[in-house]
Amino acid sequence: MAKVTGIGGVFLRARNPVRLAGWYREHLGVPMSEHGAVTFHWEAAETTTFALFAQDTDYFGEPGQRAMLNLRVDDLPTLLRELRERGVEVLPQTEDSEFGRFGWVVDPEGNRVELWEPAPGM
Repeated sequence: MAKVTGIGGVFLRARNPVRLAGWYREHLGVPMSEHGAVTFHWEAAETTTFALFAQDTDYFGEPGQRAMLNLRVDDLPTLLRELRERGVEVLPQTEDSEFGRFGWVVDPEGNRVELWEPAPGM
């Protein structure tokens, strides 16, 4: 039987795709193209998670947000500090778990974005 082998992409609707791509490029270092896309080539040991949440979850932030990006980062505390200094909306809570460290920001269109520094060995 044929099967899914991984996540091929994450796609967001945007009121202003050019502006939003610029924000991701400037503040999170995502090398978005002029067309608002980037392809990541993961290291062999890295993973991507696909998970389903209950309809009434508050984990994504606002109830109207139907999806949430989770972006792998290399130094969460430093990145969160730098983002605050640049005026990015950084949510005050962080979380440490066996999976690593998590923090959240809100992009200019109101999307909650999860930043994840994986635990060693993940």
